[in-house]
Amino acid sequence: MQLDLGFAAPMTITELTRRIKDSLEADFSEVWVQGEITNLRTPSSGHIYFAMKDKEAQIRAVFFRMDSRFMKFRPEDGLEVVVRGRVTVYEPRGEYQIIVEHMEPVGLGAMQLAFLQLKERLGKEGLFDPAHKRPLPAYPKRLGVVTSPTGAAFRDILKVLRRRAPGMQVLLAPASVQGDLAPSEIARAISDLNSYGGLDVIIAGRGGGSPEDLAAFNTETVARAIYNSAIPVISAVGHEVDFTIADFVADLRAPTPSAAAEIVARSEEELKDALASLRGRMVYSTTQAMRYLRARLDSETRALPDVRRLVQDRILRLDEKAERLKVAAAYLMQGKRQRLENAAVRLSALEPLAPLARGFALVRKLPDMELVRDASGVKVGDRLGLQLQRGALECRIEKKVP
Repeated sequence: MQLDLGFAAPMTITELTRRIKDSLEADFSEVWVQGEITNLRTPSSGHIYFAMKDKEAQIRAVFFRMDSRFMKFRPEDGLEVVVRGRVTVYEPRGEYQIIVEHMEPVGLGAMQLAFLQLKERLGKEGLFDPAHKRPLPAYPKRLGVVTSPTGAAFRDILKVLRRRAPGMQVLLAPASVQGDLAPSEIARAISDLNSYGGLDVIIAGRGGGSPEDLAAFNTETVARAIYNSAIPVISAVGHEVDFTIADFVADLRAPTPSAAAEIVARSEEELKDALASLRGRMVYSTTQAMRYLRARLDSETRALPDVRRLVQDRILRLDEKAERLKVAAAYLMQGKRQRLENAAVRLSALEPLAPLARGFALVRKLPDMELVRDASGVKVGDRLGLQLQRGALECRIEKKVP
């Protein structure tokens, strides 16, 4: 029987929760949030579960393995971070949370965000397209260098060239590699070398430094100058771990200026390494292609939010069930272990040789090894075998005692 209460029929909990979830996801589809990580845990699935808090509030968050695998740092409790993600509701518990898509530590946020935004925009324009990469000449004779004339990078390049290719001609286009004027000077130097003509390859770079020191090579000005160069460009910024925008645009990346000079100055003895060099370029081109395809995949994945969110919801449910099974299995194993220990104690009490430890012995008549339970079963002169706890004895009956 349905009661008429004079107003619309009440919603189920599921319906209400789903409406709240749809509303939150529509209004908070992309948010940037800063806070301190707390209660962080990483189950065997590889997803990162934690909460973010400030002085007055906190919110749950989850960083799925597919998105978190590219992080350059390890999140931990107490770390202040900035995350980008979307707000949603985990329906089984009716809790709202952030699905994190990007995380960075506070202090590097602005620079890192600018780098990612520029990288994404230039990537969409095709500046990183492997099809635009030009092969380096096998044996260049004239080299252009864009760097500071007083820095260690230029001295390192000349040192390698004197040893490996003393006949190579080098033309330096001096430029600042740090500071506000550096991007425009580097771009102008690349343009000047193209205008000069007759060069086979250009090395543009500097020695290592902090992210702030390398900022000039993460600018659009330098990126477009490298892209527009008619001469192949090697990016040689002295940092072996991270990539700069210049590395993505250049025809080839070298980890240091010295390494760039070694690539350019191939000696005759290195002909046997030509195959290895070709392999390195193939790996580099493949990496660039993978980055481009990954960017396209991420873009197309974002165009299918319903499928992605459905998978994420299922992952959350599976992780929760996995935690329950883990606890239940531990409890079951503890009970079985206790029962096994109790059975071992009872079995030890029934051990037939246990009395031997208290000084008793097993007596057998030799040679048939018949167990002797009564003195009437033997006579003087019979041989007996005595089994002790450790070892055995053989003896002969000299006298029977009544």
